[in-house]
Amino acid sequence: MTHLNVEIKARTSRPVAIRQVLEKHEARFVGIDHQIDTYYKVANGRLKLRQGNIEKTLIHYRRPDQAGPKTSTVTLYYPQEDASLKQVLENALEVLVVVDKQRAIYFIDNVKFHVDEVKGLGSFVEIEAIDMDGSIGRARLQEQCNDYLRLLDIKTEDLVEKSYSDLIMASLK
Repeated sequence: MTHLNVEIKARTSRPVAIRQVLEKHEARFVGIDHQIDTYYKVANGRLKLRQGNIEKTLIHYRRPDQAGPKTSTVTLYYPQEDASLKQVLENALEVLVVVDKQRAIYFIDNVKFHVDEVKGLGSFVEIEAIDMDGSIGRARLQEQCNDYLRLLDIKTEDLVEKSYSDLIMASLK
């Protein structure tokens, strides 16, 4: 399944306040997920296997590194509940990096919010405006992200252009 996604990632020193704002605006709380994302070295885009209690997904995406709203083309595969996919991937591909995080997941309509505590990096918030079937369009997704930036009082200087995998790899150098 491939879809269009516009995403914003920002550092935050206010994860509790952000969760309170989301709850005040009746965001649907999905839960807290302990996620291990294993990134693999691939020729095009990024490939990661997400293993969590709520989300278990093989994800391929292409997205520019830039602060503010980033447009991605995302393809998702939902694997079965066994370790064989990870074993196949690790037999075939080089592991680039592993990201370990606790993620609070919320939704308001087509917009998904993550309030993350990433091991070794700290606290972050992500806003993902998602168009699963092409009915919303890139411009509206961008608009939604900008609206939620204001609502959550995310400052320009807190925006992050890199993925967690890039930030962890940079910290290891």
